[in-house]
Amino acid sequence: MAEVEDKLKDYEIKKEGEAEILMLKSNAVFFNPVQVHNRDMSIAVLRTFVGKRKEEHEALMNKKNKSHKKGNQIETSAVNGDAALTSQHDEMDVVNEKEPNQATKETEDVSKEATKTPSWKVTRELKPPIVLEALAASGLRSLRYAREVDGLEKVVALDNDKASVEACKRNIKFNGAAAINKVEAHLADARVYMLTHPKEFDVVDLDPYGSPAIFLDSAVQAVADGGLLMCTATDLAVLCGTNGEVCYSKYGSYPVKGKYCHEMALRILLASIESHANRYKRYIVPVLSVFMDFYVRVFVRVFTSASEIKNTPLKLSYIYQCAGCDSFHLQSLGRTVTKNNSVKYAPGIGPVVPQECSDCGKKFNVGGPIWSAPIHDQDWVLSTLTDVRQMKDRYPAYNKITSVLTTVSEELHDFPLFFSLHSISGTVKCTSPSAVMFRSAVINAGYQISSSHVNPLGLKSDAPWDVIWDIMRCWVKNHPIKEQPCDTPGTAILSKSPQLEANFSRAVAALSKAQTKKVKRFLPNPESHWGPKVRAGRTITSKHISLLGAEALNGAINHQDANGAVTDKPAPDTGGTLTDEVNEPSTKRQKTSDDEHIVEPY
Repeated sequence: MAEVEDKLKDYEIKKEGEAEILMLKSNAVFFNPVQVHNRDMSIAVLRTFVGKRKEEHEALMNKKNKSHKKGNQIETSAVNGDAALTSQHDEMDVVNEKEPNQATKETEDVSKEATKTPSWKVTRELKPPIVLEALAASGLRSLRYAREVDGLEKVVALDNDKASVEACKRNIKFNGAAAINKVEAHLADARVYMLTHPKEFDVVDLDPYGSPAIFLDSAVQAVADGGLLMCTATDLAVLCGTNGEVCYSKYGSYPVKGKYCHEMALRILLASIESHANRYKRYIVPVLSVFMDFYVRVFVRVFTSASEIKNTPLKLSYIYQCAGCDSFHLQSLGRTVTKNNSVKYAPGIGPVVPQECSDCGKKFNVGGPIWSAPIHDQDWVLSTLTDVRQMKDRYPAYNKITSVLTTVSEELHDFPLFFSLHSISGTVKCTSPSAVMFRSAVINAGYQISSSHVNPLGLKSDAPWDVIWDIMRCWVKNHPIKEQPCDTPGTAILSKSPQLEANFSRAVAALSKAQTKKVKRFLPNPESHWGPKVRAGRTITSKHISLLGAEALNGAINHQDANGAVTDKPAPDTGGTLTDEVNEPSTKRQKTSDDEHIVEPY
């Protein structure tokens, strides 16, 4: 027993769901407990995929059986008709003598052949799905898939870091026969491995530390037809518009800054995946796209069709964002023209906006292209939510994923992006109306409106911007504000008379079903410092206190041993000033002597 304890002294046992892993205390292999939300959501969607896959296969087999049976019936009736005509012709002309029961025997033979098992039908049993986790690290995600999702054939875990693969193999053994029989770990470059295994995996999971851009081209080739691609992006500073030129170089879209930036990040990622898929005559169908914690996560199915990819321009749009107010407008990349029962594809007609905003008179910023088609499949979302509720005890992050799925299920799926009620109120410098009153005014005007899972204050609607601003003009008319400078966007908006008389009386549909039942939809973080962690292998220094917290930082530094000696430097107080610059290099990589270790700040 003492020997076992001695071997485990450098490890911590981490349990999540039904899987347990051994983690080195030295941060040699990346592990972030915050990603339990990500892993639980992935397991929920994967379970739905396994069920939907079976249903689709059964429906396809039934359709083939019915179509062939119908074909046999037509063939049988044709043979019967020919036999009857031949019999009548022979009786009248008496050209050839036949046995009286010969035609009947022929008909019976045809009927017997029709009742036999069709020769074309090969009883294809649906093979269990194969899952690939391209960036496995400790292997926790692969282990949870293998142990918690029924009906999987195997899970392949990849990593190009030797220490990570060793840790993954160690964790597979630690989880016993259930994991050993299903999970296999390989030391390989994920891009090369996926390129050399085209259409081999029913599920491909990409969860990189940062941007997934370099993996997308090979990932869309590795997914089988109808398979599921799950992809995470944590580089939200890039996707949300802080570094637009970097976003364009990685994803092929230019972001614009707006309150909807996190939904725009989802749509940029989807547009990038579609672009990579189109190069191989493939296209994607999003089933669920979510923003959670500090990352975006998309779940898309990949299909092959040379004709279907012609519709891609119809799913993409440029965005015009007003620099003065919150107004935004979408310009479709393509359109269809129907003529003489034929459909032709043509460029989109634009621009959809004038040079200056018709509401406030300011210029527009242009971004995109972004995915403007629906980012969720309502049937999938509801199925996943129902399954999660039935297996509450099997999800460590049950409250979080049910809150996200509930909000997603209530979104308007056909209307991209959203606006913030507080933001438009700030534009006209007025007190914000309550969400219920504003939603009632939109509904009473004859339009739809819903919340957004991305932002508690976000509202999605099919109402045009002139209606939105008319509602705000009516609100300000009833709730006067102080006089504002004449050159502000709000003054320009309020200077126009409303064309619509807003009705703020409460509408029945102003509250969603979840709000009526007081279902929690936006949960706070379960603990402090709930966010991204330090990349594996990097030296943890006092500058990482914002990521880890003082207590966790002290523990990490005490166990850190870069040169065979323990570094026992305590973390500074959160309110204090850092005075020790030894662990604060000013450059990204600092050259040192052989006796010193290289420190890379995060």
